[in-house]
Amino acid sequence: MMKGVVILAAALMAVPVGAQEVERISGRDVSVYNLAGNVDIVRGSGSEVVVRIDRGGRDAADLRIETGQIGGRATLRVVYPDDQVVYPEMGRGSRTSVRVRDDGTFGDRGRDRGSQIEIRGRGDGMEAWADLVIEVPTGRDVELHLAAGEVEARGVSSTLSIDTGSGAVTAIDIDGDLSVDTGSGSVMVGGVRGDLTVDTGSGRVEVSDVTGRSVEVDTGSGGVKGFNVSAEELVVDTGSGSIELENVTSRDVVLDTGSGSIEIELTTDVDRLDADTGSGSVTVYAPAGLGAMVDIESGSGGIDLDFPVEVRTVQRDRVRGTLGDGRGEIRIDTGSGSIRLLRRVN
Repeated sequence: MMKGVVILAAALMAVPVGAQEVERISGRDVSVYNLAGNVDIVRGSGSEVVVRIDRGGRDAADLRIETGQIGGRATLRVVYPDDQVVYPEMGRGSRTSVRVRDDGTFGDRGRDRGSQIEIRGRGDGMEAWADLVIEVPTGRDVELHLAAGEVEARGVSSTLSIDTGSGAVTAIDIDGDLSVDTGSGSVMVGGVRGDLTVDTGSGRVEVSDVTGRSVEVDTGSGGVKGFNVSAEELVVDTGSGSIELENVTSRDVVLDTGSGSIEIELTTDVDRLDADTGSGSVTVYAPAGLGAMVDIESGSGGIDLDFPVEVRTVQRDRVRGTLGDGRGEIRIDTGSGSIRLLRRVN
């Protein structure tokens, strides 16, 4: 009789695959950890961060959902009790690995690294994942740590930090600071009112309608496109890939690519413009009132200036002088490619 009661209790505690679980997390600062699955981050109400969990895979019932304070932050952790995780959405031949601590956390700097877990699209191991919907009330700061899967954030009025190992990230209509860090995957950001930081190991980046104090984009491999960007400081750095920026309002601009062309349209005068490419052309469109000390050098390629410059030094591949009131600083350098500094057409 007692054995029957134990079996019944276990059955009642098990979570049926396909049934959605709901966890409510109290606290101003919340961190969510999940190894595999897609994540939607949306606007929430009330005072708690609500996480809706949909398990998937033949071993989904073995996943554990744990909550509690870690390192001063309220957390939700999806714990995978295996060092080999199969997530079919990654596709055949795809894999990534991450070091995970016993409590299910990973990716935080300054903490012990944990045991290595491999996630792949096919093969032996625990086939399980968890798709999440995270509802974020206004004013709650949320960190997401995801090893494999796509992320979409939309309509949130909070500070967000999104850290993924592999997978595309989309963030639209964010009222607050946004940080996106992905090992590999494209990033698309639109409508951000706050500071923006994007870092991707490989993948294209598209940024539009951003207003903040600081905008920084760094990609190891992949092009960067931007439209309607307004910031006190704008920094774009790519190991290889073109940089194309239109309708930029910033007085401090730094653009650097190891290999690829640079094109930027400025709406205002600048205190500093530094554009550097190892190989590729550079084109700058600027307003008629542009003023700066200029130093323009092309290792191989012509230099075309659409502004009157009081020349101090002219060499075959280098021009130094004063443009307009000379109050700013413009430095443009390409190892191979033409340079054009042209008047912006209103």
